[in-house]
Amino acid sequence: MRPADNLQGALELLILKSLERQPNHGFGITLHVQTVSEGLLRVEEGSLYPALHRMEKQKLLRGEWRKTENGRRARWYALTAAGRKRLAEAEEGWASLAKGVQRLLRFV
Repeated sequence: MRPADNLQGALELLILKSLERQPNHGFGITLHVQTVSEGLLRVEEGSLYPALHRMEKQKLLRGEWRKTENGRRARWYALTAAGRKRLAEAEEGWASLAKGVQRLLRFV
């Protein structure tokens, strides 16, 4: 697996997980990731929007135009059934990877 694949997979996981409970717009996704990670993770616009468009084309997300809380027009994204399935697979894969890294860090 190429490093770029890992980064794309991590971004996909962050987006899918952010949308698990409710639909949101791009800025809302960015804010959610930053808030929940207590500032440790940030999603840049230059990476986020191409990923959202790609994931919508892959039918992992469904997007629709509507107004934000402050009255601006924005594209809101929600998980599809395929997106929920991908989220479950991604969570399992990243949990396994994290377990392996933890074992390596504890190795003396």
